[in-house]
Amino acid sequence: MNMSRKSLAGAFSLAVAALGCAVVLRSQGFGQAQGLEGVWGAKRHFGPEVQGKLEILRDDQNCRAIIAQYNVECVHHNRRISFDLPSDKGSFTGRLQENGAVIRGFWIQPPTVNTGAKFASPVVLRSQGKDDWQGEVVPLQNEFTLYLVVSRRPDGSMGAFIRNPDRNIGVLWKVDRLEQDGNRIKLVGQSTEQKPGRVFAEGIYHPDDNRISLYTNRGGTYDFEPVSDDSSFYARGKNPTPYEYRPPIAEGDGWKVGRLEEVGMERGPIAELVHTIDSVPAKSVHDPYVHGFLVARHGKLVAEEYFYGFSKFKPHDTRSASKSVTATLFGAVMENGAKLSPSTKVYDLLYQGKLPDDIDPRKKEMTVEHLLTMSSGYDCDDSNGSRPGSEDVLLDEQKDPDYYRYTLQLPLDPKLKPGQEAVYCSINPNLVGDVIATAANKPLPELFSDLLAGPLQLRDYHLYLQPTGEPYMGGGIYWLPRDFMKFGQLMLNGGVWNGKRIVGKEYEARASSPLVAIRGTTKKYGYLWWVTDFPYRDRTVRSYYADGNGGNYVLVFPELDMVVAFNAGNYADHAVRVILNEYVPKFILAALKDESR
Repeated sequence: MNMSRKSLAGAFSLAVAALGCAVVLRSQGFGQAQGLEGVWGAKRHFGPEVQGKLEILRDDQNCRAIIAQYNVECVHHNRRISFDLPSDKGSFTGRLQENGAVIRGFWIQPPTVNTGAKFASPVVLRSQGKDDWQGEVVPLQNEFTLYLVVSRRPDGSMGAFIRNPDRNIGVLWKVDRLEQDGNRIKLVGQSTEQKPGRVFAEGIYHPDDNRISLYTNRGGTYDFEPVSDDSSFYARGKNPTPYEYRPPIAEGDGWKVGRLEEVGMERGPIAELVHTIDSVPAKSVHDPYVHGFLVARHGKLVAEEYFYGFSKFKPHDTRSASKSVTATLFGAVMENGAKLSPSTKVYDLLYQGKLPDDIDPRKKEMTVEHLLTMSSGYDCDDSNGSRPGSEDVLLDEQKDPDYYRYTLQLPLDPKLKPGQEAVYCSINPNLVGDVIATAANKPLPELFSDLLAGPLQLRDYHLYLQPTGEPYMGGGIYWLPRDFMKFGQLMLNGGVWNGKRIVGKEYEARASSPLVAIRGTTKKYGYLWWVTDFPYRDRTVRSYYADGNGGNYVLVFPELDMVVAFNAGNYADHAVRVILNEYVPKFILAALKDESR
């Protein structure tokens, strides 16, 4: 999912409205300094309000759910248990499994301030005795951090920009300078010959306690304090210690771990990459903003580094990189015996053979493979927000909350028929979700839990939900970095993870093949996996990879038996290109010294 500019702005407006009074967390390294020049920051935490221990009690007559301050009635029918908290504070749905020893399900939290959407988070409750189950609800944490960077220019004016690790809101604001009149200040955008600079925020500098209070037209006042040298504004602190390689630690998550030398790799180029990330100058909102990278070779995780306050325990927004998981889930459903294949006719399946009388005859020929390769022929193009099927329209302007119905009724491009041309549109993989659930006759979250999360030992993940409650399969899932990387290793293993087959080998091979060329790019595309060649020594090597807005990648190099993952926060910014163009070939591939091991 490539969250649009309007979506980002709208989500931030929601965040601001929800804030009320400003809160500054000193625990984030906001120190003390004097004057306006420097880096200022504030972090907000919005909950979620309900989390922690969940207990479900049941007898022949009643079912009760206890969480936080709530004790509510739950519904128990056909081994399914569900309940809703009042005032839309959250809900739960789960299934009794393993002869009643566990309840597996999902917690649905209220809309987050970052995205304005709900998320579903996995929950496992284990039996504590007869008719008593307990577990932990761990929703997606609702955080928002803003940094204001102010510097004196040669002409005496004050340059400024905003950095935001959660949504990269600064790239949309385009703040250019800070203007001061006494203690009154305002943040102003770039001016043009036709228009003066836009004022994004106004406020007051409080010299007595060295604080900036900024009021924005997006909802209220924010208090900023200077950051300290060990702040998460910096990759590893303002003055990081020399990098020392440490191999990843085994976490019981299914990953085998090892050292670089064990898999024929050198430490030097990896250290150079860390130094390069450390050395980003913090002079512009367009600076590369890498939050972490991981490397696995010969099935072992051998490098794992995080920056800017991110860690292996913090789920990361992967945007459209999660599209590739949609293809994996489709393959897993096929492998599990569903009457489904890439050649399945989409409209026949979803309309159960009862097609509308006025249907465009071209739609009758649309197959699932057309959706998986972005060649459905729908009038859509995510790079062109004016098209009725673009993600901007779907997420921002569409009045109908049923994305599936909207997509099925969407007209085809007058010039195209299914299979004729591939155009990047998020509605395609999202509709695959409806295909999967219909063919398997099960809800998507249950299929995801049974066929992917369980076998892959996935832990803290959060499914981005459509307004109607189904997971949005066009992207936006939050993953722990080590868990998301498993999908690359699964593909490299021919559809097997730690000895268990999850998708068929033939399906994996086709999904990772260069099947189509996406309009407007020079890269090829398989089943929701990009395919391209990278320079390597005196030749090139092929890679297929998941690609998400902001710099979120899982790259597979079959010839080198290697998987590489990056997480970054350059959302809606071309600065992200440095990862594929420089960091991967110059540092990761350069670290290989032995291809035979």
